[in-house]
Amino acid sequence: MVGEMSPTSGPRTRVVLAGATGWAGSALALGIARSDDLELVGAVSRSRAGEDLGDVLGADGLSLVINASAEEALALQADVFVEYTKPEVALANIAAALNKGVHVVVGTSGLTVGDYREVDRLATERGIGVLACGNFSITAVLMMKFSELAASWVKNWEVIEYASADKLDVPSGTARELASRLARFGATEKPRQYHGETDARGAEIEGTRFHTLRLPSFVISIESIFGQEDERLTIRHDAGASAEPYVAGALLAIRKVSGLVGLHRGLDVVMDLV
Repeated sequence: MVGEMSPTSGPRTRVVLAGATGWAGSALALGIARSDDLELVGAVSRSRAGEDLGDVLGADGLSLVINASAEEALALQADVFVEYTKPEVALANIAAALNKGVHVVVGTSGLTVGDYREVDRLATERGIGVLACGNFSITAVLMMKFSELAASWVKNWEVIEYASADKLDVPSGTARELASRLARFGATEKPRQYHGETDARGAEIEGTRFHTLRLPSFVISIESIFGQEDERLTIRHDAGASAEPYVAGALLAIRKVSGLVGLHRGLDVVMDLV
């Protein structure tokens, strides 16, 4: 249940949320509604278009008609657009927001390096900020930062990702963000002529070797494994079944994205990490 808002001393940031009835989006919608400094002015869900968001989420006091498209929701005055849908529509949604002069927070996974290049071009041309986060969980962000630190010292690593069979994007947004971070430290594997089914070595993404599992019983986990002679370091993050761990990070991104210009990757961009 959403509690009553307390008065604020200044204007609230007006937010449009695409994917407002999804697993993560619904938790974020309730988080925005509970925030004194944010106002949810638009919600997008093709499957629940025309319904009241409060009714769909079972939240008293949250009355908002759900739109079928980002374009419809963006007809309202908004400061930040949150993209939390699917990769096949995400790029078009982001472009629609940028063309309206609205800052964007991206939580959708599955966007490619080429997609992000296009987002950066559009955002930079318009002087607007985009913050794309492979994962809004604070502990997942720390896992990636620790992996960067390890990569600065240990020059051989690979990544294993685990998720449920229903997660269709491979690798996940978290994995792609980790690959982008590790790419700054160079490719890790010296060229070798392996024999047999060489696809068993996994896929190389931005210089990092990835192995992706999709099986029932997993939620989502990711581990980076660093190895050198006679020792090995494993850094792993495991997510639970609830979407709540992602809410605080997403709210932070919404509050901070207006201070950015162009595309920025990773929640730590707006965190005070050493």
